Amino acid sequence: MEEFFSRKYGDSVKLGVLSTEPDQARTADEGTETKNAPLDLQFDYLPRDIKKYLDRFVVKQDAAKKVLATAICDHYNHIKRCSVKGPCREYAKQNIIMLGPTGVGKTYLVRTIADLIGVPFVKADATKFSETGYVGGDVEDLVRELVHKADGDVRLAEYGIIYLDEIDKIATPTNILGRDVSGGGVQRGLLKLMEETEVSLRTPFDLTSQLQAAMEFQSKGKVSRSVINTRHILFIVSGAFNGLADIIRKRMGAKAIGFNSAYRSAPRDEDFFQYAKSNDFIEYGFESEFVGRLPVVVSCHELNVDDLFTILKNSEGSIVRQYINAFDAYGIELVPTDPGLLTIAQKAYEDRTGARSLVGVCERTFREFKYNLPHSSIKRLEVTAELVENPQEVLKGILKESEAGQLSEMETTFVMIADEWSKRNGIQIRLQPEAARLLSQKALESGNEAEEVFAETFKDYEHGLNLIRRTQGIQQFEITPDVIRDPRATLDQWIRAYYISR
Repeated sequence: MEEFFSRKYGDSVKLGVLSTEPDQARTADEGTETKNAPLDLQFDYLPRDIKKYLDRFVVKQDAAKKVLATAICDHYNHIKRCSVKGPCREYAKQNIIMLGPTGVGKTYLVRTIADLIGVPFVKADATKFSETGYVGGDVEDLVRELVHKADGDVRLAEYGIIYLDEIDKIATPTNILGRDVSGGGVQRGLLKLMEETEVSLRTPFDLTSQLQAAMEFQSKGKVSRSVINTRHILFIVSGAFNGLADIIRKRMGAKAIGFNSAYRSAPRDEDFFQYAKSNDFIEYGFESEFVGRLPVVVSCHELNVDDLFTILKNSEGSIVRQYINAFDAYGIELVPTDPGLLTIAQKAYEDRTGARSLVGVCERTFREFKYNLPHSSIKRLEVTAELVENPQEVLKGILKESEAGQLSEMETTFVMIADEWSKRNGIQIRLQPEAARLLSQKALESGNEAEEVFAETFKDYEHGLNLIRRTQGIQQFEITPDVIRDPRATLDQWIRAYYISR
């Protein structure tokens, strides 16, 4: 191969081996001793421990938290048992399907659990994948990404969590004709991953991987197959599942009528999700084998205004904390109030995208404050309902008040600088109040220090005024606003008047 590149490209191209695989990647022909190496992952949580931890970050969704916590404990306790007693074959893996509208915390729940346990976590959109061999991502790339998230630790990656959102978008309608590469094909691709298979860490269609394999064959006479086993990788899929409630309602028939009467108002679609069965998902458009590999069903409910308010005020993952830190970097204390947070929650609820809306509302509210306040004298910003409702008007008022305070403080500074200049040069200059204000405005507008503005304004006055003082005996000079507006012209006028008087 080196000769081929040399003949085709000369010395301009050199072929070398670039290792793209983790050092810990094991090969398919390694002995069982390596494959069954003890698991380093320490898991000693009880379901209530996980639920209690989730409560710190995710508001509401109590039923979902309990089901998730129990399934997670079952899964990782099984792994722990297998690592001690050896391979455990008879076990139905607790892969999970999560139902619920957008912005209710589905992704956040899973990510928080992964952080707690200490396993790598990969999230992807199911609609970005296609059946192997077609245009689009390969579902096996998700497994390889786990290795990347585990910093190359294949053993740790084999106990990670893969989360696929918008799984409802790959449901295949029963009346579809022809080959469906974006729905059924992806389901079939996920089937073997969700049970147990070995995925090559070399991407089949990657040029670098192919060149590396060729060089390895040239040097060793064979190509090792570095793989990762999916036996203990937990798969969690989720989606809004629009239309699934109608299928459940239809199946329940008369029971659904009694179900409806239990609600003071008409039940929402997600209220039916807790009654979802395998046949409902199959009718929705999923293959029976695919549904069979997702035995745990978790239902999440829409968040109301009070829930969003609680997230803002009490959640450890509240977006408000991010803005508090952002303002703190500029030396500004951001002080949320209950009315202000409630107004943010109300605006977010109107967007109808759950907790995700909180970020958008906060950004629209605080964007101009983050830009303007660092340049002001403001050190404290109270988040009131009025501020959230009319951020631009409140900002204008704050800046105007701040500027007035800065002007007053700056005027005093300029008077002090003028006194020091007078003592240093033996010439008395007196700043009129309006002159001091004009100097202050120049300083604020230019962003320069008061000393710089004063020095630039009166840079030639020491010699000019000394000349007048020595010849005419004038000891005090009145600095009017006109002097500040055009200091050079004023000094020239005073000196000309001196010569004329002679």
